[in-house]
Amino acid sequence: MKLFKILLVFLILINSSLSKAQDNDSHNKITKNLRCLVCQGQSIYDSDSEFANSIKILIEKKIKNGENEKQIYDYLKNRYGEWILYQPNFSKSTYILWILPIFIFLVGGFVIFRLFITKKK
Repeated sequence: MKLFKILLVFLILINSSLSKAQDNDSHNKITKNLRCLVCQGQSIYDSDSEFANSIKILIEKKIKNGENEKQIYDYLKNRYGEWILYQPNFSKSTYILWILPIFIFLVGGFVIFRLFITKKK
């Protein structure tokens, strides 16, 4: 019976440490994908502003309450707008963010190709 109790306590400790590690991984992943509205050039993960610290605490609470990443992203997007996300969803309002780099790449490639051809002639 004593061995059973020791084993049970051991399993509980292992389970709680694994759970904390998973929560910490999820917390870090979410904070790295959010833009600090104060610093604007940093992620919430990298920033040490009051705003970033409050968002970190909020995310921690939401994870402890059992909310998943999508629910947390949706909450923050509804509260602060889509600009808080480093990777916004593809929609009518963000299509230019996704298409513009491809367009610039193609135009730049065409210009370089034309310059290369005209210099050969």
